Amino acid sequence: MNYLSVENLTKNYGEKSLFTDISFGIDQGQKIALVAKNGSGKTSLLNCLTGKDTPDSGSVVFRKGVNVGYLQQEADYDEDLTVYQTVFETENKGLLAMKEYSKCLEHPENSDALQEAFDKVTELDAWNKESDIEEVLSKLRLNNLEEKVRLLSGGQRRRLSLAKVIIEEPDLLILDEPTNHLDLDMIEWLENYLSTSNVALFMVTHDRYFLERICGEILEIDRGTLHRYKGNYSYYLEKRAERYQVAESEVGKAKNLLKKELDWMRRQPKARGTKSKARISDFYDTKAKASQNFTENKVAINVKMERLGTKILELHKISKAYGDKVILDKYDYTFKRGEKAGLVGANGAGKTTLLNIITGLEEVDSGKVVLGETVVIGYYNQKGLQLKEEKRVIEVIRDIAEYLPIGGGKKMTAVQLLEKFLFPTQTHFQYVHTLSGGEQKRLYLLTILMKNPNFLILDEPTNDLDIFTLQVLEDYLSEFQGCLIVVSHDRYFMDKIVDHLFVLNGDGTIDDVIGNYAHYRIHQKEKIQKDKRIQQEADQVKADNKAKVLASKPTAKKSKLSYKEQREFEQVEKDIEALETEKATLSKELNNPDLAYDKVTEVSERLTKLVEELDEKSMRWLELSEYV
Repeated sequence: MNYLSVENLTKNYGEKSLFTDISFGIDQGQKIALVAKNGSGKTSLLNCLTGKDTPDSGSVVFRKGVNVGYLQQEADYDEDLTVYQTVFETENKGLLAMKEYSKCLEHPENSDALQEAFDKVTELDAWNKESDIEEVLSKLRLNNLEEKVRLLSGGQRRRLSLAKVIIEEPDLLILDEPTNHLDLDMIEWLENYLSTSNVALFMVTHDRYFLERICGEILEIDRGTLHRYKGNYSYYLEKRAERYQVAESEVGKAKNLLKKELDWMRRQPKARGTKSKARISDFYDTKAKASQNFTENKVAINVKMERLGTKILELHKISKAYGDKVILDKYDYTFKRGEKAGLVGANGAGKTTLLNIITGLEEVDSGKVVLGETVVIGYYNQKGLQLKEEKRVIEVIRDIAEYLPIGGGKKMTAVQLLEKFLFPTQTHFQYVHTLSGGEQKRLYLLTILMKNPNFLILDEPTNDLDIFTLQVLEDYLSEFQGCLIVVSHDRYFMDKIVDHLFVLNGDGTIDDVIGNYAHYRIHQKEKIQKDKRIQQEADQVKADNKAKVLASKPTAKKSKLSYKEQREFEQVEKDIEALETEKATLSKELNNPDLAYDKVTEVSERLTKLVEELDEKSMRWLELSEYV
């Protein structure tokens, strides 16, 4: 069943052509990703699909009755509503029925309205909606349902937008960078949800593991033309490389033909005949084809950076807390030359705080940070993007330096570096305000690298960058000889770049895991399994001890229970039943392989206390039952 048909869509931005005559469709259950370089029209295409912008020509047609959910970069919500109320601001019939039923419960005296609302929820099979809402909000760490929207951070707003589109259960999901502002556990949960759901999906993302594991088809906008690849990300890379090889071969033939035609053009007088005019027209077509460049940028820059001394960065028993929230507790570490470390942890665990302490933007409560004299830090962070919009691209780079010194006494000019980082010559004199959001972030990243640091700190450098820029950045960082700390939720990026991970546990401690993100997840799963085994062994020991106590207990009986004891006996039975139900629920939750690490700890602690309570209640029930 076809949900969406796009026919001959064309969109220009001023004099720049973003895409021309592109056509595609999306069927039920189909999962498609759109990739393109920043500034090539990804967001413009999404806006055309969702009605936020109008194409210059062509048509966008949705099947009648199809429900569409759109996750955009910035959502406009009522600031005075709570998180829970915002979820119910919807056109979804099931959610609206639950909302009306909840209102009627507040006025049970109106039995007719209550019965009507009850029947409506039953008709729409919406009784599970409330538990579904709580589950999605919990997975996305929006636990304070009564918090006002105006008090949410940018990341929390983004997660609220994602929660809303998932909860509404549309037939077709259109997602613009869905993994931005999600931590690694949330990304894995979302990946599992989308891969197992029958929802049709059209998304823009830089997360290459998402592309690999979720999408069965990839569309690429390249030089204004749409190319279609029926396969996952690996298949796309293979077939794209083949297309470029064919294109390069055709460009080579065009260049050879151009030489001959150029010689003919120079020998010809001003054309008057029809044949000559046609040949001249063909000449300009050949010239345009020969001027195309299909060479992929590979960044192998032997930067001549300031040499790192023996002392680089030392953290001596540093501590940091905000009220009762402990971020660091007497943490020690000494960095070595060429070290490339990733920084991971749940949102709020203190990743950015640690980076700010290292760079001197925040003070420690106790301890000492020692920075080597030869260290030159380059710090890329999301709040540091402050480019002067009235400047031209080339001016932004030249304001820092005219050239970058590289090995062998050579220099790389600002122009050459711009081209290496996917800014073609025609963009060098564009004003900054005309660049797309992704292009501006790429330019900001380049201003950091242009300062020639020998210790790079990158806080979420992959957000809003296209996969082609990420490949260029990965090439650069692979050749980088200095130290590197990177915070990123892009698992593919982390796997390619880092040697080990600092894992912030959220309680002031940091684990050092050797290897990349894939190794970390293996380490984490092994730890969860170990905790489960310890819990099971503890439960068995308690059960054995209880059996021994029962076996040794005297069998003497009282004649009967007092009135007070009888009431206690009845209450204990009810308590045991409630505790057994909660234990079963928690055990099921603990066996869920997708359960976040911090949630595992929380559930395990509650389960331990619950087992102790159950033992006490059971023992008391046995004592009282002897006299019943």
